[in-house]
Amino acid sequence: MKKLIAVLFAVMPVLANAYVDKTSAVVRVMNKDAGKVQELVIPVGQNMNFEKLNITIYACKQTDPFDAENFFAFVEIVEQDEGKVFSNWMNRNEPGQHPLQHADYDLWLVKCE
Repeated sequence: MKKLIAVLFAVMPVLANAYVDKTSAVVRVMNKDAGKVQELVIPVGQNMNFEKLNITIYACKQTDPFDAENFFAFVEIVEQDEGKVFSNWMNRNEPGQHPLQHADYDLWLVKCE
């Protein structure tokens, strides 16, 4: 019994930080001026254009399915005229933690698939 408890304590930190790699990210982009909202499915490692933005997803992860569901994606956004405007992790459950701060666009992570 003591060995079982020791093994559980040794494995618990690993299980608590487990993530599942997903193959694509679903993001919602809004053009604030036009009121246009579009949902994009972007495969990991690829990019997609939305108007003047080029959005690249480098990683998309889901928390352990046995925990409260959350998704994280590493996103890079380049605007045609301005260059790189965002490069950071986005968290679906806390969209204000690392938001895209842009005058014309909002972007948030919906989920990873």
